[in-house]
Amino acid sequence: MRVKRILTTGLAAAVTAAILLSAPSGQGASTPSGPAGQSGSSPKLGAGPELDRKVQAFLDSHAREWRDMNVPEADGRILYDLVLEHKYTRALEIGTSTGHSGIWIAWALSKSGGKLITVDIDEGRHSEAVANFREAGLDAWIDARLADAHELVPALPGPFDFVFCDADKDWYKNYFVAVQPKLTVGGCFAAHNVSARMRRGGWGSGDFVEHVLSLPFMETTFAEGSWSGISVSYKRAEK
Repeated sequence: MRVKRILTTGLAAAVTAAILLSAPSGQGASTPSGPAGQSGSSPKLGAGPELDRKVQAFLDSHAREWRDMNVPEADGRILYDLVLEHKYTRALEIGTSTGHSGIWIAWALSKSGGKLITVDIDEGRHSEAVANFREAGLDAWIDARLADAHELVPALPGPFDFVFCDADKDWYKNYFVAVQPKLTVGGCFAAHNVSARMRRGGWGSGDFVEHVLSLPFMETTFAEGSWSGISVSYKRAEK
């Protein structure tokens, strides 16, 4: 199977295009469910330039505050680009931390008309993330769950077209195995702190890398521009 590298598109151009092309609209009421296998309606497509300004202002004001295992800004931009480029709408994040990656994912979903389910086991991180989502203006696009991902992820019905995994590294393969049947063809499973060098080890994710690279129906790439490492695996066919 071919392994290649990808180069992310520029966020600035995408945001500028969205501001020029999107008509402003209300966010609607926040709901605890969305299109990723749950009941309930999604927020409206195209949140408009007002939301763009609010999210960007939030990210700018909190730029130096993302700790607690959050992704760096460059990786958030990669996630944003992946969702927006493929117009994904049914997203799952395994490992919320305090919400930095979820904000980038949900910002893109606000333009594609989708919604994010994000899961974290730590009550303190979960509470801080919920507050951050609200302050950024993206809570209508996020269903934040306080739960053990080992139990919740296999139980979620899906389907999903975008999954971002940034939780316990030695469980990556298990998360992937649980989610893969619910991942749509054309969908993406992205994993953080993963690179091609980790095929035989590295933070406990080596087994995951070996496994996903061995699957003929998955095409795995490694994102350029990520110092931390992000694997990007596209489902090209059903198993």
